[in-house]
Amino acid sequence: MLFRDSAAAVAAECLSGALFFRLTEQFVHVHGHRPGSSEVRSWERSIPVLANALNDAGLGQVEMLLEYGLPLNSRRADAVLTGVHPETGLPSYVVVELKQWSSAEPDDDDPSLCRIDAYPRAVLNPVNQVRGYCEYLISFNGALAEYPERVSGAAYLHNATEFGVSGLFEAEQDQHGQLFIGSRRGEFIDFLRTRLAPVAGASAADELISGKIGPSRQLMAVAAREVREREQFVLLDAQQVAYRTVLNAVRRAKRADHKEVVIITGGPGTGKSVIALSLLGEMYRQGATALHATGSSSFTTTMRKVAGARKREVKELFKYFNGFMTAERNALDVLICDEAHRMRETSANRYTRAANRTGKPQVEELIDAARVPVFLLDEHQVVRPGEMGTVAEIEAAAAQKGLSCQVVPLDSQFRCGGSDAYLRWVVRLLGLESGGPEVWEPDDKMQLLLAGSPQEMEAFLEGRRAEHYSARISAGYCWKWSKKVTPGQALPADVVVGEWERPWNVFGDRAVDGAPPSALWATDPAGFGQVGCVYTAQGFEYDWSGVIIGPDLVWRRDRWVTDRAASKDPVFKKSTPDADVDRLIRNTYKVLLTRGMIGTVVYSTDAETREKLRELTGAVKSFAAV
Repeated sequence: MLFRDSAAAVAAECLSGALFFRLTEQFVHVHGHRPGSSEVRSWERSIPVLANALNDAGLGQVEMLLEYGLPLNSRRADAVLTGVHPETGLPSYVVVELKQWSSAEPDDDDPSLCRIDAYPRAVLNPVNQVRGYCEYLISFNGALAEYPERVSGAAYLHNATEFGVSGLFEAEQDQHGQLFIGSRRGEFIDFLRTRLAPVAGASAADELISGKIGPSRQLMAVAAREVREREQFVLLDAQQVAYRTVLNAVRRAKRADHKEVVIITGGPGTGKSVIALSLLGEMYRQGATALHATGSSSFTTTMRKVAGARKREVKELFKYFNGFMTAERNALDVLICDEAHRMRETSANRYTRAANRTGKPQVEELIDAARVPVFLLDEHQVVRPGEMGTVAEIEAAAAQKGLSCQVVPLDSQFRCGGSDAYLRWVVRLLGLESGGPEVWEPDDKMQLLLAGSPQEMEAFLEGRRAEHYSARISAGYCWKWSKKVTPGQALPADVVVGEWERPWNVFGDRAVDGAPPSALWATDPAGFGQVGCVYTAQGFEYDWSGVIIGPDLVWRRDRWVTDRAASKDPVFKKSTPDADVDRLIRNTYKVLLTRGMIGTVVYSTDAETREKLRELTGAVKSFAAV
């Protein structure tokens, strides 16, 4: 959170103007950049309104947690009010979403979405938005997990009149999501009095802040129930908009007998695969014809194993992009193309029968296969030559067929502890965004450690595993990979750094000497004994990530230098341009550095690079201090 104090103190800070300076200062410290002018303006216009309402209700001692960060997530609730329930005497919490809107109307197709003139796309109804925040807090904060009745949610549109937003009241309301407007301010004040007593709320705030934060529910561990039974993930804000956009497109396609394309974009950990599974589960429950497809053997194999563990037909929901060459046009209601940045130019390979070598672009095959093809992608995770899934290419393919195409961008992310600052540090470090590398400033969401040797890294991660955290070590593709292993023999130690030697993960779909198959390296606990590469790590997450930066990316004087000769990745051919190799190697390390949920441990095989990393990590914690 950016600021905490009583409602009376917040009102006084607003009056003096000091509050907004302090919020800005704290925002820079937490996020690494200044807030946008529209965000500062919203603070100046909305926070005083809420503080005044609390004081007018006689609730000046209630604690206000402003810009409260949701655990393991980069989203922030505008305010969480903490105090004591007037009837039970127990802790009571009110999550408040503040809007300056004076007018808004529900979306024609779905009252859970709404439209306002300032935004080109539909946005989530604030009632649904605040309900999502409440449900998420209950799911991930130990102080609330057993006491959901202690949490209430309110959306307060303090500039709105009933005439301007009457349609928004069509959305379902309950304890976790209620709508209030400025022209009926008295109702909001009465609501606050029913949830909060006129006594100090500091203890309740302390209890919430110190509540045990549950680890993010690992995608693979809940996939089976997600697909077969009910939703296990709470979708927030843009995730919910993306989810509803697809459901509405499916509804329209059925009703009007037409088709349309939906593209969902977002960086690592923004919840693309969670949305994909939620959609697949909903389609499956509705009896709609739907499939999930990726270009990743590891991801698809894991989904088949976990989701289809007890019900064989579930495995058949998970396909590969190249499996739709001969698919009947529009045979599916929905085709969910996850990790669509891994699409290829065509589906044909050396095993494709001559009759099927049509030269048809893979993106066209996927669009043709369903009435509503859905593409989820991150353009910065392209790591192989020939991968070409971009928004522009999909839009162009849809336009060529005369199809409408909706693009829904995701902003908040759940990986790396929900730390936007860490993700920004990684992309700046690797030169994937302008501005150059910057010194890491520790936040309370993500830990970054620098190892002096791979032995030190491995020992530290072993310690975390002893504490029941998951951990893996991955590396750049800078060592040859022995892909043929004689039955009965151990995996050869291909990755050699000084006296430290470890094998790559298994090549192939069979376990070797206790090591799991390649596709299960990231999810099987036995995967810790091998070093993973980008192709087995991409799309997955674990609590602690160890990353070895090999000699293919080194720091020289004032810049990164990629050495294609140091890469042993067979996908790089002599014909692959140097610029492409440079981009793909940097993207590879971006993927590897963004797998950890709690922390990342980094080691470089190059001395000058280690020195630069030591400078950029700003004297991070020693291992003994963790």
